[in-house]
This record gives sequence, C-alpha cells and structure tokens, in this order.
Amino acid sequence: MPLSSSRLHIIKTKGVPYLYQLPTILLLSVLMLLPIGMVVRYSLYDNVIMNSRPVFVGIANYIAVIQDETFRISLGNTLYFTIMSVIFHLIIGMCFAMLLNAKTSAPLLRSLFRVLYIIPWVFTAAIIAIIWRLLLNPNGVVNYILRFLHISNTNVEWLASTGTALHAVTFINIWAGYPFYMVSLLAGLQGVPEELYEAATIDGSGEIRKFTAITVPQLMPIIISISMLDFIWTMQVFALIWMTTGGGPIRATEVLGTYTYKQAFTKYQFSSASAGAVIMLIISMTAAFFYIKHQRARD
Repeated sequence: MPLSSSRLHIIKTKGVPYLYQLPTILLLSVLMLLPIGMVVRYSLYDNVIMNSRPVFVGIANYIAVIQDETFRISLGNTLYFTIMSVIFHLIIGMCFAMLLNAKTSAPLLRSLFRVLYIIPWVFTAAIIAIIWRLLLNPNGVVNYILRFLHISNTNVEWLASTGTALHAVTFINIWAGYPFYMVSLLAGLQGVPEELYEAATIDGSGEIRKFTAITVPQLMPIIISISMLDFIWTMQVFALIWMTTGGGPIRATEVLGTYTYKQAFTKYQFSSASAGAVIMLIISMTAAFFYIKHQRARD
C-alpha cells in the first residue's frame, strides 16, 4: 500500500535530522562502541588473542582481577591520586581565580598573571614529565633549594622512593591541572552580580561571610560540573604516570591505567587487562552518570 503524501512528508521531515547525524553516529560506532564491545567480550573469555580458541569463562576474569593484590593497590593509588588532585585543583584554582578577579591590582598586572598561571595547562604530558623529572632529580633544583634553606641535608629520591613517589606524581598532576579550574571559576566570578556584594557590605558582612554566602553558592553549579569532569579525566591518567615513574617503585604509583597496560602488553594477559579496563570504565561511567544528571537538573 503506497504511503500518502502527508505521511511521506512527515517521514522525510523527521528523518532528515538523523541523516545529517548519520556520519557522526557511524564514526562513533566504529571508533568507540565497537572497541568497547570487543573489550567487554574479551573480558568474558580466557586469554584471548594469545589463545586461538578462547573459552567463555563468564565473570571469572573479573573475580581474578579483584582478588589480585596489585589491582587493589592500583585502585587505592588511583582513588588517592584522583581525590587529592580534584580537591587541590579546586582550592588552588579558586585562590588564583579570586586573585585575578580582584579589582585592586592593575589590569596589565592581572593580564600578566593570567598568562603565567595558565602556562602549566599548555604543556603536554611528555613535557611535564621531563620538566618534573629534572626538577625532582636527586641532584635537581628542588633538592638544591631544600639544602640551601637547610630544610633537608640529603638528596631525596622523590620519584624513586616508595614513601614519596605517589605524593610527588600527585603534586605534578595538581600543578598541571589547576588552570582548568582557574579559568572556569574566573569566568563564573565575573558573572556574579556586583549588587550582591554591595548589599552584603551595607549589611555589615565581612569578606569571609561574602565568600561563603555569595561567592560559593553562585559558583556551586560550576564547581560541581568541573569537579565531576576532573574526576573522570584524572581516573584515566596514564601518560603522566608512565613517563615519570612507570608505576613504580614497587607498585607505589601503580594506577588502573598502568595496571591494565602492563597486564596487556607486558604479561600478555589480555583478558585480565580487558576486565580491568571494564572496571575502570564502570567507575568512570558512574561519575559520568551523576555529571549528566546534574547537568539536566541545572538546565
């Protein structure tokens, strides 16, 4: 039975937007959905790729990964690395944003500081790793300054000691990532109405009271959004850790990214690596779910 002209018009009208989106959908399917599906499939079989006839084992790989001590260490390191990074990104970014938003400094000076403060954000992970490996070298600048100030009498192995390596790479990530918060919060601060601060001044409120009652509530949607995004991004950090410590020494800086990489390309346990990757994906997707939910509520 031929379609009526009105029904054909409706189909064309509703179908045209999907035709425009079809190339993007196909590209995302090939580059994202298909690889994700393959990784999930690999995680349900015994050692794929290395085994010409893999056998379906269900969730056995997930159980083995969760019981693996190295995985538990890497999960703990990842959570510490991520949570500390998000907290200090927010604190430092807020401080610098408020400093740059202050009206007491000259415009030219504020512009200069904006350029200086945003510099860490323009470096790639490789450059950041090289810079800080040189700075934190036992004979590097950091140890020289500590000896000069009589804070330390010995050369500290910042990236080679189990007691300091995780804190060192966390500090490096904090230094590299705070400009994202600074720029986002500075944009939010510039959108806060001055009338609110003027009214608070008339009421006799101090600077701390203005910050807690006006600044933070006005910036809270931005803070929640960038914190969730930062959590997702930092959970997946691999290059910085790999090029500074490689997950060592003695698993002190092993994170989920380096754990998965070593399982796949050092031990050739591709099924275990796939299971670890899926677990990391689930954690990231959980954070992404709350981020999307928050964005919808905000809209």
